[in-house]
Amino acid sequence: MKFSVVRETLLKPLQLVAGVVERKQTMPVLANVLVEVKDQVLTLTGSDLEVELVGQVPLDDCQEGRITVPARKLVDICKSLPDSAVIEFSLDEQKAIIRSGRSRFSLSTLPADEFPNIQDMQGDLTVNVAQSSVRRLIDRTGFAMANQDVRYYLNGMLFEVADGQLRVVATDGHRLATAIEDAQVSGDLTQVIVPRKGVLELNRLLSDTDELVELKIGSNHVRATIDDYTFTSKLVDGKFPDYHRVIPRNNEKMVIADRQELRQVFLRASILSNEKYRGVRLILSNGMLQVFANNPEQEEAEESVLVQYQGDGMEVGFNVGYLLDVLGVVDAQEVRIAMNDSNSSALIEEAQSHAAQYVVMPMRL
Repeated sequence: MKFSVVRETLLKPLQLVAGVVERKQTMPVLANVLVEVKDQVLTLTGSDLEVELVGQVPLDDCQEGRITVPARKLVDICKSLPDSAVIEFSLDEQKAIIRSGRSRFSLSTLPADEFPNIQDMQGDLTVNVAQSSVRRLIDRTGFAMANQDVRYYLNGMLFEVADGQLRVVATDGHRLATAIEDAQVSGDLTQVIVPRKGVLELNRLLSDTDELVELKIGSNHVRATIDDYTFTSKLVDGKFPDYHRVIPRNNEKMVIADRQELRQVFLRASILSNEKYRGVRLILSNGMLQVFANNPEQEEAEESVLVQYQGDGMEVGFNVGYLLDVLGVVDAQEVRIAMNDSNSSALIEEAQSHAAQYVVMPMRL
């Protein structure tokens, strides 16, 4: 096995593939990246048994073979070499030899046969959608995914395909985010939960272009094909909460406010909110929203902002961090906040659009 490649050509796919590799593994071979040369193509594969990423690089001069080498060390070696360096990779007995200029490195290896392979999946459903659309969906909702929650089905994102649209939903039990984009769909309505790590790794692969990404959804896996990369993730086996029931309907109180102004008010108030609970009190009256925060040291913050609202006065508490997360991902100049009373959740949307919806549960203060 032998090949040579320019550093720039190798570094990006190697970094993306090595990003999947966990620092702590259950099997030694999972710390490695699979390096395979066949038909003048270099294939790099990284896996953690849940998520797998395969990248390909065309080669000119090469000898076929396959081996696994330590992922982090290989990335660090490539990063440390000069920009235009040519990297020569070869095998000498059980060592991988990497040469470039006057540098020579020898890395330990493990047999390629030990490397786990996510089986070839059969896709029940194929979705073609612009990369920028999927990226926008994940960016707008990813913050609401749970992290290491005992309700394992919340540690990920629901992908729902129906009626020529792709919808994603994320919730941690305290707040919910959902967004929708048009897509080319072949297959029936389906709902799958993609694990948190799978969502984050997929987002790293996506670009802000209108080039299409092909998503194949099977019973146990989802696979995305993007340019020279194939990303595969296991699905979370569980039932996602019915998000339709969480989104409040027929709200009586409607507030429209400038997003940037509201965000600045919440940011300032949050400085003196309780560090653990992050609670702020909102008092709503005609044309005005007042924001109050205090903490155990008896320190207080008071803010007020002009809003479009006509109706009865109302007082409600929220976790200010959740409100800031929403205002940080919304693009529009104005946001609409809909509520019923001080015990009901708030529905936050862009003032002129229903493409993304955010539900935040109230707090008792």
